Amino acid sequence: MSSEHAGNAGPENTEPEGAAPEGTGAEAATRDAGPDGAAAGAVGGGEGADAAPVADAASVTDGAGPDPDGAADVWDVVVVGAGPAGASAAYAAAVAGRRVLLLEKSELPRYKTCGGGIIGPSRDSLPPGFELPLQDRVHAVTFSLEGRFARTRRSRRMLFGLINRPEFDAQLVQHAQKAGAQLRTGATVTRVEQHGPAVPDRRTAAVVLADGETILARAVVGADGSASRIGAHVGVKMGQVDLGLEAEIPVPPSVAEDWKGRVLIDWGPMPGSYGWVFPKGDTLTVGVISARGEGAATKRYLEDFVARLGLAGFEPSVSSGHLTRCRTDDSPLSRGRVLVCGDAAGLLEPWTREGISYALRSGRLAGEWAVRVAEANDAVDARRQALNYAFAIKAGLGVEMAVGRRMLAVFERRPGLLHATLTGLRPAWNAFADITRGSATLGGMVRSNGLARRALEVLDKRMDTSSGVGPAGRGVTGKDRDASEPEGTEGTDEPGAVRGAAEGTGGAGETKGTETGV
Repeated sequence: MSSEHAGNAGPENTEPEGAAPEGTGAEAATRDAGPDGAAAGAVGGGEGADAAPVADAASVTDGAGPDPDGAADVWDVVVVGAGPAGASAAYAAAVAGRRVLLLEKSELPRYKTCGGGIIGPSRDSLPPGFELPLQDRVHAVTFSLEGRFARTRRSRRMLFGLINRPEFDAQLVQHAQKAGAQLRTGATVTRVEQHGPAVPDRRTAAVVLADGETILARAVVGADGSASRIGAHVGVKMGQVDLGLEAEIPVPPSVAEDWKGRVLIDWGPMPGSYGWVFPKGDTLTVGVISARGEGAATKRYLEDFVARLGLAGFEPSVSSGHLTRCRTDDSPLSRGRVLVCGDAAGLLEPWTREGISYALRSGRLAGEWAVRVAEANDAVDARRQALNYAFAIKAGLGVEMAVGRRMLAVFERRPGLLHATLTGLRPAWNAFADITRGSATLGGMVRSNGLARRALEVLDKRMDTSSGVGPAGRGVTGKDRDASEPEGTEGTDEPGAVRGAAEGTGGAGETKGTETGV
C-alpha cells in the first residue's frame, strides 16, 4: 500500500508542496524543435489508447561489441535514475548484452520517502536470485476509519513484505551491475537533446550533465522520479498530485513487538487520504497521504495520527515529505529515442499510490524496448519500438490505473463504504489478500470476475462517476471504465452483499475486534 515515492533524481524528491517539475516550460517545449521535431513529436501523438502492437522492424543482435558506426563512446542505453525503475531498466538492457550506463544524482545508498511495502507483483518483477532484505513479513492488517471502528483481519500466509528503501535500491543496482551495467553516481542530468551540434546523427541522443559533459546513447530511459527532467522532455502530463508525509520512529522492543507482522491502514479525514504504520524491526514507518493543496491539514493529520497511536513521545530519526504524481491517460511515454518509466512517467496506482511494483514492471519493459530502440536504424524504426513499449504499458499497467482511478473516486466520496466492505465482507478481504500476494490484480478481477465487475458498476452509479468526482476533478471518466471493462459489459442490478454494505457507514461500528481471514 505504499508508493514508490522514488524520485530517482535526488534532492528534487523533497520539493516543497506546489513546486513545479524542473525542466518544464518553454525551454522543455522547444528544446527539440528542429529537423527531427516532427518525428519526435509524432511518437507522443501516436500513443493513443487504441494503439495496436507494431511488428519489430529492427533486427536485435546479441553481444555488446563496438558501436556499429565506429563511435566507441556511444552507449547503447543510458538510464537516468537508479531507483527501482531505473535499476530494473538497466538490468533488462544489460542482461540482453548491451552497453548500459546507469546515471544517479546521489551517492548510494540514499534515503527515499517510502512506506516500503513489497507486494506480490513487486516480488515477481525482481531479477533472478534477488533476495529481499525484508524487515518484516505482514500477516495481519488493522483497518480503521479516522481512528474508529478498528478491525484486524489475519492471514495464515504472508500478505506482503516490508523493506527499507536504501538497502533495497542498492541491491537492485548491484544486480544491474552484475549483469554488465556501469554505474555513475554524482551525475546530475540537466537535459536530453535529440538534435543539434551535440548530436552526431539521427540514431543518437545526447544526455547533458550539470558540469557540461555530454554522454551519447542510442536510447535513453528516464527514471529520474516524479520531478523528472526526462519526463518534461517527453511531455509527460500529470493529472493527480498527492502529498505524502512520513516519519521513521525508533521504538523500544516492547512497542515493536506489539506491531510485529501487522500493519495499520487508517482511512483519513480529507477526501482520498489515508495513513499507515509499517513495522520494520525496531522502527515504525508512520505516514499519511492526501491530495496536494491540503498541506496544513495533511500535517495535522500526521500529528494527530502519531499522537493517537501513542507514539508522540518518541523522536523520529527521519521526517520527510514527497509529492506523488499520476499521469493522465493520454500522456506520452516516449519521444524519439527517449522512453520514460516509473514515477518519471507518472505510473502509480491512483488509489493506494503504490508505486514500487509499477516502477519495477515499467522499468523492465522500458529496458527491453530500449534495446530495440537502440538497434533501430532510423526514426521510423525507433518510433515503431517506442509505440510497442507504450502499448505494453497501457495494456497492463494502464488498465490497472483505470480501475484504480475508479476506486479512488469512490473512496474520496465514501471512505466508510469501503471500510465496511473490506472489514465486513469476506470476498472483499479475500480479494485484498490475493492482490497483495500477487495472485490477482485489481484490473484482472474487474475484467474476469463478474461479481467484482458488477460491484464496481454499482459503486460507479452511486458516485455518478460519469462526470468525475473528488477534489480538483480527480475522478474518472467513461474512458477509464472502457479501459477496465471487457466489451459487451452491461449494468446489472445491485448485488445483495454490496447493497447491505452501501446502506451507509453506520455498519462500520459493528466491525470492532479481530477476525481470522484467509
